[in-house]
Amino acid sequence: MKKKTRPAGEPAGSVQEKHSLSLRSRIALYYTIATALLLALVFTLVFFTVERVVYSHFDDELDREVSEIIEEQPRRALDSWNFDHSDDDSRKGERDDHDHDHRKTDGEKVRDDDDEEFIQLVGRDGKIIARSANLAGDTLPFQAGRKEKSYRLAEAGRLAVRQIQVPLTDPEGRVEGYLLAAVPVRDAVTILGDLKQVLLASYPAIILILFTLTRVIAGRSIRPVEEVIAAAEKITRENLDSRIPLPRNHDELRRLSVTINSLLERLQDAFQREKQFTSDASHELKTPLASLRGTLEVLVRKPREREHYEERILFCLKELDRMTRLIDQLLMLARHESRGMTPCMEPVDLALHIRETIDRMQSGAGRKNIPISFHGPQSCMVSADPAMLDMIFENILSNALKYSPPDSSVAVTLSGSSGPLLCTIADNGMGIPEEKLSRIFERFYRVDESRSSGTGGSGLGLAIVKKLADLQHITVSVKSRPDSGTTVELRFPGT
Repeated sequence: MKKKTRPAGEPAGSVQEKHSLSLRSRIALYYTIATALLLALVFTLVFFTVERVVYSHFDDELDREVSEIIEEQPRRALDSWNFDHSDDDSRKGERDDHDHDHRKTDGEKVRDDDDEEFIQLVGRDGKIIARSANLAGDTLPFQAGRKEKSYRLAEAGRLAVRQIQVPLTDPEGRVEGYLLAAVPVRDAVTILGDLKQVLLASYPAIILILFTLTRVIAGRSIRPVEEVIAAAEKITRENLDSRIPLPRNHDELRRLSVTINSLLERLQDAFQREKQFTSDASHELKTPLASLRGTLEVLVRKPREREHYEERILFCLKELDRMTRLIDQLLMLARHESRGMTPCMEPVDLALHIRETIDRMQSGAGRKNIPISFHGPQSCMVSADPAMLDMIFENILSNALKYSPPDSSVAVTLSGSSGPLLCTIADNGMGIPEEKLSRIFERFYRVDESRSSGTGGSGLGLAIVKKLADLQHITVSVKSRPDSGTTVELRFPGT
């Protein structure tokens, strides 16, 4: 069998999509199927309701006729009952004398007259005992063995009639025979037949018209959806700033458009961040590599003193250490972005961790003569990841020491023993302008680019702090003013 192929440039799955119904056709089809079922049910109920109402009138007439016959016949043997229509006319007083001219003789067939009533008396053995003269040579069909009154459609000769069959019992309840009465229903049968033909003929026409109209209405209804699709198809990575026009009506389609626009904004923001991240990472790695290359090229140009070699090699090692730290930080952020980091939460003495971190930072603080003080309780338990907690405090204290002038101070305060714990790290550094505070947790962002090389920072410290704090549900905030120092606040969740 020949395998289907799709043309070059055609999206996958389009071969199958060509054989599927469009949205407006599916809407029209489903709506038409549901309506067709409902319409079939309604037509059926209408027909049988009309039929029942029509025949109920005949049944009531037959009940009255049978009751009058039974009441007027004396208590005598069945073979002595009389169904002479002349007696019926005088008994009822409902027919004029000229009706007798239209009665049929013994040799004639039943006349097609809707005003006539046919009577027949049958014994329990099924033999006809008596019948009205207008039956002529025809008989009413008899159902043997029935012990209750019944109604049915039947034929007397070639005439359609509505018939009743009533069992006749003796005083002891034994069936002696059956009384059958019938009236012609030609007009009723004709009307019901015409009604049935009209319903059957109109049903497919209504369904076809309904499908066509529904498809047109559905097409107009989903036209805004097609406009949204056309607008979305034009958006690529080169024009992510484009947006889908919002419909005028405040309906579900407008909500969809707003949602897609919000998604595009997030995609654009993520794309810009990744683009900026790639550029910044490349720049950060190129700087030490260029420094290493320049240093090594100078060393190989001509022989130099041993001390000079040792000095340059130590410089290269520092640059390599800087690259290693940068790569480690990038890998940590990448693991967080891919949700590969899971904190190992356990009870931790927060005060003890702060003091231990301060002890590790004392050597770097001593070179700038910056004392680090701690104010808080001797012990304070929280639920946190110890390794992540140490990394958070090390990055914050490292930033405080980098951007604080010599002979200043850094203070760490722990408070809130009666409620949520609050830890503050305050320095006396150059501060951060208010308009730049919202961006300090972005990767590679620096408040002052000109000082980055001097401080040795990569712009990833606070980004890592933010990520690690979020993983442990720790709230991080920064307060700062230029030339007035910076204060970092860590709010721990209640224990």
